[in-house]
Amino acid sequence: MASALICRASRRFLKPSCSLSLYPAIFNPLTPTQHFINQNPTLNPLFKPPQFQNFNFEFHKTVGSLSNFHLVAHVSTWPSKENRNQSGNVSSGGGGDTSWVDLFLPRQVQPYARLARLDKPIGTWLLLLPCMWSITLAATPGHLPDFKMIALFGCGALLLRGAGCTVNDLLDRDIDTMVERTKLRPVASGLLTPFQGLCFLGFQLLLGLGILLQLNNYSRVLGASSLLLVFSYPLMKRFTFWPQAFLGLTFNWGALLGWAAVKGSLDPYIVLPLYASGVFWTLVYDTIYAHQDKEDDLKVGVKSTALRFGDSTKDWITGFGIACLGGLAVSGFNAEIGWPYYASLAIASGHLGWQIWTVDLSSRADCNRKFVSNKWFGAIIFGGILAGRLSS
Repeated sequence: MASALICRASRRFLKPSCSLSLYPAIFNPLTPTQHFINQNPTLNPLFKPPQFQNFNFEFHKTVGSLSNFHLVAHVSTWPSKENRNQSGNVSSGGGGDTSWVDLFLPRQVQPYARLARLDKPIGTWLLLLPCMWSITLAATPGHLPDFKMIALFGCGALLLRGAGCTVNDLLDRDIDTMVERTKLRPVASGLLTPFQGLCFLGFQLLLGLGILLQLNNYSRVLGASSLLLVFSYPLMKRFTFWPQAFLGLTFNWGALLGWAAVKGSLDPYIVLPLYASGVFWTLVYDTIYAHQDKEDDLKVGVKSTALRFGDSTKDWITGFGIACLGGLAVSGFNAEIGWPYYASLAIASGHLGWQIWTVDLSSRADCNRKFVSNKWFGAIIFGGILAGRLSS
């Protein structure tokens, strides 16, 4: 009799346990509860045998709390809006794209790399290409240019462009916070303090001085004088609708400096048309670039050729493009360069015309694409100068 009572008591205690063991998945907070209710009608609230009424009540209490736990756990794994901005936009300099800076540089160094725009090399190319044109034009006919000099100017372009961007961000930190494209730059967003930016600027200029000292005395003086343009350009948008023209004077200084570094002097009949063509080229691509910010510029109160030209922009930049190609032709003619150069001018004119005629000035993305494509225009001209010099 004792054994019978023990067996009956065991079955009484084991029944709920067996019932629960049939549904172990309800205790998994990552498993939808309704799936198990649908699969097992005994768990449906409408199906309530007497022996399961108490269990069903307890079951719903348990499932409800577990469902809440599942919801909280799931939501807590989503990045908040602030975290998404910090991990996405800020870390990639506001563009939302991961660059090599995010992948390979230490976190402490990344804001300085973005301050120097190392994640956006197009500016360095646009600064370097006129130097490469000039150095190649100065080469002895039938010979390759001094590639060591080109490499030296490449390092200088990287440093000078970075220094110019640092100056720009320091002076424009209040304006940048009001412009959609620039509000997440390191100084404007607070990742770096103005003092840290100033110290970084001094470091860049010190390295740039080391590059400049590798050149002849004439080039040292000429190169140092470009700093006046570097420091004054960021202020121009406050006073004139032509800051793009000042950028052209700054970015194309290498057209003078490259020749001087090779020859030790300047030939105005060659370098001045080359320099002027670079300025007109900059007016084309930077006016297109400025159309990205025209709405924000109007709100902030700064000026640009995009605002100055308005609906007549394409007419203006077509004229600048023609002037650019004309200056390149005159410079090549005076340098007595070979025919391949003029073939490259024809190809480059097609590229420039494509930019001007197809750009959608109301689309920020298309303006940026056309702006970035100018590296190919510069590369075509460089290839033409190289082939023309080798054949002359």
